Amino acid sequence: MSTKAPPRVVPDTKVVLSALLFGGGPTARVRAGWQSGRFVPLASTATAQELLRVLGYPKFRLSGDEQGELLADIMPWVEVVQIPDPPPAVPPCRDPFDLPFLHLARAGRARAIVSGDRDLLALAGSTGLCPVLSVDAFCRQYLGD
Repeated sequence: MSTKAPPRVVPDTKVVLSALLFGGGPTARVRAGWQSGRFVPLASTATAQELLRVLGYPKFRLSGDEQGELLADIMPWVEVVQIPDPPPAVPPCRDPFDLPFLHLARAGRARAIVSGDRDLLALAGSTGLCPVLSVDAFCRQYLGD
């Protein structure tokens, strides 16, 4: 009996942060999806560093221990992808800080990027990589919600 591998997906920092910190609504379904193995979240050194940086923002008032607990809710399910140097060619985007997510999608052979970022969502249908989906669209397409 062969089992189909779960799709490889690039969640952006905003999606991961919402899933970890706020835990309600559609991002709660995303979190349940990675924890149940419905998809494999991909990360690279650059995207992991971005998440760590954002978790440390003073507005969230998270101690180091609290940040570690939140990371423990995603890291066991993450597949780390090594980005080659130079990184793979990707379409241009308005925000250069979004390039690591596009590089990760290309290098990790992602089936989708799930994003709450307007600049990434503006690329929907034009990346030549994989679909860039909103959280709601991702839940409908990949989680059956």
